[in-house]
Amino acid sequence: MAMVAALIGFLFPLAHRPLLLDGDTYWHLAAGRWILAQRAIPHTDVFSSTMPGAPWVAHEWLSEVLMALAFDAGGWSGLTLLCGAALAATLGLTTHYLQRRLAQPASLVCATLVAASIVPSLFARPHVLALVPLSAWCVALLTARDAGRAPSWRWLALMVLWANLHGSFVLGLALAGLLALEAVLGTPAPRAPALRQWGWFLLGAAAAAMCTPFGWRSLWHPFQLMQPELTSTIAEWQPPNFNHLQPLTLALMTLLYTALSRPLRIPTTRVIMLLGLLYMALKHSRHQMVAGLVGALLLAAPLGLALGRPGAPPARPRGMSAWGAALLAMALLAAGLRLAMPQQRGDDPATPMAALDHVPPALRAQPVFNSYEFGGYLIYRQVRPFVDGRADMYGSDFIQAYLAAFRPDRAVFERASERYDVRWALIAADSLPMLYLLDTLPHWRRLYADEVAVVYVRER
Repeated sequence: MAMVAALIGFLFPLAHRPLLLDGDTYWHLAAGRWILAQRAIPHTDVFSSTMPGAPWVAHEWLSEVLMALAFDAGGWSGLTLLCGAALAATLGLTTHYLQRRLAQPASLVCATLVAASIVPSLFARPHVLALVPLSAWCVALLTARDAGRAPSWRWLALMVLWANLHGSFVLGLALAGLLALEAVLGTPAPRAPALRQWGWFLLGAAAAAMCTPFGWRSLWHPFQLMQPELTSTIAEWQPPNFNHLQPLTLALMTLLYTALSRPLRIPTTRVIMLLGLLYMALKHSRHQMVAGLVGALLLAAPLGLALGRPGAPPARPRGMSAWGAALLAMALLAAGLRLAMPQQRGDDPATPMAALDHVPPALRAQPVFNSYEFGGYLIYRQVRPFVDGRADMYGSDFIQAYLAAFRPDRAVFERASERYDVRWALIAADSLPMLYLLDTLPHWRRLYADEVAVVYVRER
């Protein structure tokens, strides 16, 4: 079943249109290309017109390099295949662990819920690549815990990789700490050996997490990203909308049914972890994928006992290698077809291609005021934006002032235009209040408009 899950994980992004409909994909690609061209990691802003030289912690630099390499090798199709490979590895690792702890159909149900929790946040961005170390780290820790020992030190190399891919590595450190507590409390006296083994592993993991171009700041920076002032208006940082069916709803209903119909016993430390994951998912919709994946792995062993059929290592049926070869052939065929029919980009909610093409080159070099979601595309097209998806770099004061201008507040907008010498504007076509303001302001005129974006020019 794990190989089938991996194949599905590989194929799904190839047909998942929303994968590329995110503006941040563009600036991540641009950052990766900059790193490859300069052979250096940026520590200050090199892209915007409003914050040049401002401190910037490019904590996802390795993901951005991988994305840029995949894009340079195969265009948008190459980037899609990279995301497919990441999802395949994630679902393959997760399903393999689940089927060793749960009998059917429980393991299939859990694997399906894991996949469903990932889909709403499946965009071509670093967090998708980070799912691989997240699943591998959890499986390694839980496998060691099930065996009554501390994890092998070789897994610290995975933490180094993870810390350079994405800020979610801090969750890995928290999980290791709670599982260490579970191991110590669950070990009969004397507990000193377990405390020593897990303690050294935790110290090693913390040291490994600082093996980045930013050192100790890597540990603190992920928390800076979650400041309410920075996340309050970003869709993926909003609570889930339960007016529509959510993966979290299905997972909670399944868990509640099992808990009410079976004698489900979960260690206290895992209850704490599950409650923490649930809080994260209820507060920010993007954390549903983490709650679904990690929650399923944490519950696998207790669920196996509750269902009365603890999973055993699945028997290796005859012809497994033939099945594996067939699945691999299908994946390679799909990859070949995807590369043979390159994906093309046109106008979409994150890509104001036609609008930007109608801006004269001389004007593009002038400061612009842009919709937040267009900042990544402007960077990709080598245009310096007013703002983009790096909200942590801009800081809460700047973001709040930008939001006030975009509300729109005429006085705030005019002050910002004067301060940053704004000469033109690129505004999303559905931002009607902002469009109305610019239509009524003197010295501003429309240059171009379509269903995606509207371009304005400020006349002296």
